Amino acid sequence: MLPSSVLQNKEKLEKLKSQADQFCQRLGKYRMPFAWTAIHLMNIVSSAGSLERDSTEVEISTGERKGSWSERRNSSIVGRRSLERTTSGDDACNLTSFRPATLTVTNFFKQEGDRLSDEDLYKFLADMRRPSSVLRRLRPITAQLKIDISPAPENPHYCLTPELLQVKLYPDSRVRPTREILEFPARDVYVPNTTYRNLLYVYPQSLNFANRQGSARNITVKVQFMYGEDSSNAMPVIFGKSSCSEFSKEAYTAVVYHNRSPDFHEEIKVKLPATLTDHHHLLFTFYHVSCQQKQNTPLETPVGYTWIPMLQNGRLKTGQFCLPVSLEKPPQAYSVLSPEVPLPGMKWVDNHKGVFNVEVVAVSSIHTQDPYLDKFFALVNALDEHMFPVRIGDMRIMENNLENELKSSISALNSSQLEPVVRFLHLLLDKLILLVVRPPVIAGQIVNLGQASFEAMASIINRLHKNLEGNHDQHGRNSLLASYIYYVFRLPNTYPNSPSPGPGGLGGSVHYATMARSAVRPASLNLNRSRSLSNSNPDISGTPTSPDDEVRSIIGSKAMDRSCNRMSSHTETSSFLQTLTGRLPTKKLFHEELALQWVVCSGSVREAALQQAWFFFELMVKSMVHHLYFNDKLDAPRKNRFPERFMDDIAALVSTIASDIVSRFQKDIEMVERLNTSLAFFLNDLLSVMDRGFVFSLIKSFYKQVSSKLYSLPNPSVLVSLRLDFLRIICSHEHYVTLNLPCSLLTPPASPSPSVSSATSQSSGFSTNVQDQKIANMFELSVPFRQQHYLAGLVLTELAVILDPDAEGLFGLHKKVINMVHNLLSSHDSDPRYSDPQIKARVAMLYLPLIGIIMETVPQLYDFTETHNQRGRPICVATDDYESESGSMISQTVAMAIAGTSVPQLTRPGSFLLTSTGGRQHTTFSAESSRSLLICLLWVLKNADETVLQKWFTDLSVLQLNRLLDLLYLCVSCFEYKGKKVFERMNSLTFKKSKDMRAKLEEAILGSIGARQEMVRRSRGQLERSPSGSAFGSQENLRWRKDMTHWRQNTEKLDKSRAEIEHEALIDGNLATEANLIILDTLEIVVQTVSVTESKESILGGVLKVLLHSMACNQSAVYLQHCFATQRALVSKFPELLFEEETEQCADLCLRLLRHCSSSISTIRSHASASLYLLMRQNFEIGNNFARVKMQVTMSLSSLVGTSQNFNEEFLRRSLKTILTYAEEDLELRETTFPDQVQDLVFNLHMILSDTVKMKEHQEDPEMLIDLMYRIAKGYQTSPDLRLTWLQNMAGKHSERSNHAEAAQCLVHSAALVAEYLSMLEDRKYLPVGCVTFQNISSNVLEESAVSDDVVSPDEEGICSGKYFTESGLVGLLEQAAASFSMAGMYEAVNEVYKVLIPIHEANRDAKKLSTIHGKLQEAFSKIVHQDGKRMFGTYFRVGFYGTKFGDLDEQEFVYKEPAITKLAEISHRLEGFYGERFGEDVVEVIKDSNLVDKCKLDPNKAYIQITYVEPYFDTYEMKDRITYFDKNYNLRRFMYCTPFTLDGRAHGELHEQFKRKTILTTSHAFPYIKTRVNVTHKEEIILTPIEVAIEDMQKKTQELAFATHQDPADPKMLQMVLQGSVGTTVNQGPLEVAQVFLSEIPSDPKLFRHHNKLRLCFKDFTKRCEDALRKNKSLIGPDQKEYQRELERNYHRLKEALQPLINRKIPQLYKAVLPVTCHRDSFSRMSLRKMDL
Repeated sequence: MLPSSVLQNKEKLEKLKSQADQFCQRLGKYRMPFAWTAIHLMNIVSSAGSLERDSTEVEISTGERKGSWSERRNSSIVGRRSLERTTSGDDACNLTSFRPATLTVTNFFKQEGDRLSDEDLYKFLADMRRPSSVLRRLRPITAQLKIDISPAPENPHYCLTPELLQVKLYPDSRVRPTREILEFPARDVYVPNTTYRNLLYVYPQSLNFANRQGSARNITVKVQFMYGEDSSNAMPVIFGKSSCSEFSKEAYTAVVYHNRSPDFHEEIKVKLPATLTDHHHLLFTFYHVSCQQKQNTPLETPVGYTWIPMLQNGRLKTGQFCLPVSLEKPPQAYSVLSPEVPLPGMKWVDNHKGVFNVEVVAVSSIHTQDPYLDKFFALVNALDEHMFPVRIGDMRIMENNLENELKSSISALNSSQLEPVVRFLHLLLDKLILLVVRPPVIAGQIVNLGQASFEAMASIINRLHKNLEGNHDQHGRNSLLASYIYYVFRLPNTYPNSPSPGPGGLGGSVHYATMARSAVRPASLNLNRSRSLSNSNPDISGTPTSPDDEVRSIIGSKAMDRSCNRMSSHTETSSFLQTLTGRLPTKKLFHEELALQWVVCSGSVREAALQQAWFFFELMVKSMVHHLYFNDKLDAPRKNRFPERFMDDIAALVSTIASDIVSRFQKDIEMVERLNTSLAFFLNDLLSVMDRGFVFSLIKSFYKQVSSKLYSLPNPSVLVSLRLDFLRIICSHEHYVTLNLPCSLLTPPASPSPSVSSATSQSSGFSTNVQDQKIANMFELSVPFRQQHYLAGLVLTELAVILDPDAEGLFGLHKKVINMVHNLLSSHDSDPRYSDPQIKARVAMLYLPLIGIIMETVPQLYDFTETHNQRGRPICVATDDYESESGSMISQTVAMAIAGTSVPQLTRPGSFLLTSTGGRQHTTFSAESSRSLLICLLWVLKNADETVLQKWFTDLSVLQLNRLLDLLYLCVSCFEYKGKKVFERMNSLTFKKSKDMRAKLEEAILGSIGARQEMVRRSRGQLERSPSGSAFGSQENLRWRKDMTHWRQNTEKLDKSRAEIEHEALIDGNLATEANLIILDTLEIVVQTVSVTESKESILGGVLKVLLHSMACNQSAVYLQHCFATQRALVSKFPELLFEEETEQCADLCLRLLRHCSSSISTIRSHASASLYLLMRQNFEIGNNFARVKMQVTMSLSSLVGTSQNFNEEFLRRSLKTILTYAEEDLELRETTFPDQVQDLVFNLHMILSDTVKMKEHQEDPEMLIDLMYRIAKGYQTSPDLRLTWLQNMAGKHSERSNHAEAAQCLVHSAALVAEYLSMLEDRKYLPVGCVTFQNISSNVLEESAVSDDVVSPDEEGICSGKYFTESGLVGLLEQAAASFSMAGMYEAVNEVYKVLIPIHEANRDAKKLSTIHGKLQEAFSKIVHQDGKRMFGTYFRVGFYGTKFGDLDEQEFVYKEPAITKLAEISHRLEGFYGERFGEDVVEVIKDSNLVDKCKLDPNKAYIQITYVEPYFDTYEMKDRITYFDKNYNLRRFMYCTPFTLDGRAHGELHEQFKRKTILTTSHAFPYIKTRVNVTHKEEIILTPIEVAIEDMQKKTQELAFATHQDPADPKMLQMVLQGSVGTTVNQGPLEVAQVFLSEIPSDPKLFRHHNKLRLCFKDFTKRCEDALRKNKSLIGPDQKEYQRELERNYHRLKEALQPLINRKIPQLYKAVLPVTCHRDSFSRMSLRKMDL
């Protein structure tokens, strides 16, 4: 470049720079639209969220942008403001995953001056969504804009509100602030005003100066907010831009160059003054801006004026305006008028037409912008200020007209918009309450507006409730209303001249008391938790010392000093304090007025009040508490706190609401549920402030109304459920225990009511001591009990009534009522006030009748024992006995409980439990309910006073004590420790319900205000408040003591961590130990009771049962040590109990002790060994021999070894050694035979253990295991008890593997064994005569016959002493066998078993059992009928083992019985897999064919298995008896399989060379047997020649044809398949070829003559059957198959023709004369000749 051109350039640049300087100085304050671009935020947010980085960089350039716009259109394009949400539902995106992003925008479009309106821009946006040529016409401008977008933090620091006020905390004013922008939501947001806000937004939109004369092209609009008409009256209230000062007096719009009709897009934000006058207005001045500097031309030339007055008739003027523009300055006093008014002598643009469009929007907590609200507030204000007349709109209201106007404005509140109603809700309700409390004086008259205000409140509250459904807490209470009561409402000061303490009226002096942070978050989410005066607040128990204290306590002493609860700057604190503390005589009290209005209202108002009863109740309670507090009445006696009149109103109110509940519950259950809970909470609150006796009378009146209705209801459950909810809420009072007077003892009633125990003592007959009246009353729901402990009496009465099995239709409420009691006890348990044991005993006294109630429910409780052992729980008393027992525990309850009256007649309804004396079907409770009930029982037993319990036990009859023991037995099973594995299994399913409830609770606490107040206000133990009353898993549970509850916290993630599972198992273990120790304590008390009376020893058996059962469950070492101690004490105190009466228990005890002797914990082993040794010693001391214990221990060990999986033989050997040591060192018995006997026993036990070691090895091989058990059982042939034990072990193993037929056989063998010995003991005609009787059930049973020489005589001591060697034992075994046969589907065998059983029951005249048996028989036979053709019993395989690796099994052959439809591949895979695992996969080989195995050809290092499918085989004569499917599959001893072969060694060949070998196997026992594999004892082979093979094939085919033809109902598909196979063209060579091969020539060998003839006859039969089948098919087919039928017939005729000559060729030799022809009669010879010739 030349130097000269460089100089030129430099000059140019200088020139440009100076020009720019000039322009900036001159035109710097004006702006002009330059360029625009658009960013699709949704795309940015979603892409930023999807990229897994901390911050995302998004580059947007022209090419990309077209694609970056989503192809969807916005569903709506909203008016002016870009702030409005225009996102349609489909564009909504998830902001939770949004991460900070930096946008770089590199492309802008030039702003066209004539295309500035919103509509134009929206068109461009629409074009951007679909790339089109329109965008190409726009001029791009190269620039770069960087924007950082990030999600806002929850509480940003250095935050400025939309009013530019600093939000605390704001520690450093130099830091760059974060500005909060006011949102204009697209839909209404319903939040009450809690902070002062008074903003005005002005939007100039467009101007049309096209018809204006003169030069006006570069137009700008200056906007000013004026308080007067002078130009100096502009107020500095317009918010400045970020680079300017905070507030300015004017704002200019952008200039569009050379445009006479410009569009504007500015937003001017104005801070409105709190008080507006008629002179406040917005002034718009229009200027023409001269761009070029000319002489005499000013920079701005005013070209027009217009204005908007701010107030019109006292209301703020907002909305869209189209204003005329004046050419001259407006005249004096213009601001009061609107520019639409044609002022005289003024010039207007375009003849006074509207040429300037502008929109004004207000966001204000001062101006309601609703005509109805405005009118109401204006009138109320006029009353306050006594300013008459009042101007409202165009009306002037004089004082004499004020009353009507006020009433009409109150009723017109309903017509107002919902959004302003919500925004001004607090003020509105305050004013209405004020009108109730302080009737205004109008024209000298007091006007009572109470009713009108009450109506208005009711309707407003209902309206909120209906329209804001999403805003309710979990009890259906609207959170806006709830927060009003808790935080805003306070008693209005009733002194008329001082300002009201609530937010003041409209007009000049606004006292606006607000309590909230000034940020714009909905204040209801952030209100400080200032408690409304809790009636149990310790801070207010004394008289407040100064006004300040009072204020502090009322606003919440804990909240005053918190910054977020600052008073707004607009509060005049002094007057506020003065109003709060002004204690002047009041005219009306709000709660009294409210109660009165509610009682007298009717119609729709009453309905509205009932719908939202909770609101008025809570308002009333708060009003009462404030009243007491401000009038220093908190220390006054309760009876004097409230006037009689008010109490009458309350009573009337409760009574009418109760009758509403009773009369409407069927029609409107949802509303009634709400009403019911509201009433209950109200009474709960009254218990804290009113006289308790009075509140109890209210509860009683409620109960009376409900009870009288219950009598007439067919299905009372809904009403009873409501009553339960009611009671549950009342009982959640923090002083519930105190209200029940736990410390006063029951005073005996005037007329002593007979106690339960004396009534039942007839059944016991030996109640020696005098009945202690007081004790009996403490344990029954007697009148004195219920009078003394009123609420507890109600709770227990509900429980008794609902759990009563005769209660019609109350079954669904079991869970609910049980949970109620459970939750009460849980709350007592965790309450620190009752932690002292003596106090706890007093609390438990309130629940003593619970024991009796639960005892009544024993038959209905869930049977936890079933999972534990097959026998189920040992109910000491049969169910029938329960029913026949006249004295019931629920003595007087029922008559009274259903009535709900508190004093029943003292006559005992003895017949109550006998209404249905037959065997009643009890509805069983769920496991969860039963568990909760048992927890309650244990809690009472644990905490009740022992001496009281002991006295009561002494009174109980044997039946009732046994029932208590049953309960304890059930408790043991219920709380058994399940172990960690169970928790892991349950992990994913764990208590989903409680998880959901917990999630809901958290959501409530974190998300909505309702639950928080719940926590604040109901912190008195009343959290559980849901109307449905399903307390399980709901909030209350979070307060339970962990080891007393079955609800456990569930974490967010479904899968629990290791630690949590550990923790859960720990809790469960602690609960199990605690429960069992309580049970043990109770058993001790029972034993002590028995020792005292010395007459109830029959109870001890029950005690022992419970003790043994607890030993059988998984128990902790702590418990077992105590348990063994108790057991030893019991045995030493009552030895004859064990060895003479409860012999079964002795067996059980031996088993339990042995099991614990093998424990891995040494302390348990030492205790168990000691117990076992002492047991032997005790037995020896009674009769110098301990044969019984010896026998029992041997049997127990056998059964332990056979059944227990985790049994440790090493530990058991150690324990046996300990016992031996004890015996050797026992000095007292050293001289006797005792040590030797112990040694024998221990030696014997060691032998059994060795046998079991082998069993352990084969634990995984079910067949081998059963074989071993079989072998051991066989070894005990001479010891019937032990053989029986092993047979039962086998039955158990089979049942585990679902081999029901085998299990049944084991039981039949056991029964036969028992029968053998029973017939030796006693000869009873009806009992089976040993094994022989059982032959029909199974031919194998004879092996049980006691015929060998060394058979034991059954009357020897300790032999056949088990529980099974009795008649009932035999019956039990047979019943189990029948059940197993039934499960196996062998119904015919069921019949055979019952044939043995029926005579026994007939002999015992046991009609009940017989009816059951015949019912089962009917079931069995009908199943045989229904399942005909569908039964499957088993599949059989021959399995041979070859190879030394198999040990004992080498060269053994078995027949295996497998489940029905087992394929060869399946068993092959199973055995190969099993032995492969054992010996190694490469060692095991399966021989694929069924030929004879040559041992020499096999590899000695391998193990070979040969598996062949076999079928049952019967000789022809057997088929006569084996008719049904069952016959052909039962008692099977012979099986057959076929092997095809040819003479040259191949398996298959031509027809004429195909031979077949049939192998018939005979087994040692018939199937089904007591094991699933049986040895093959015999083998025979039959070889069929080719022609015999052909005969067999043809017979089979003919049979198939015959079956398909005669099938009923006919099966056309089957028939056609068989036909196709017989005569179809493709297989014609099948039958035909056979005929041609074997029938074309007469065989040369005469031996084959008969075969030839038989085959010929087969073919004859075959063609005949084909013909029948075709005929049948013809009758079945439709027209569409006619052609097919013809084809079949043609094929048949061809076949018949081809076969004809072959069939007709007979072998003459076979048809010789039957008799030799010796007779001379011609006719005879002719005849025979003729026969020969044929």
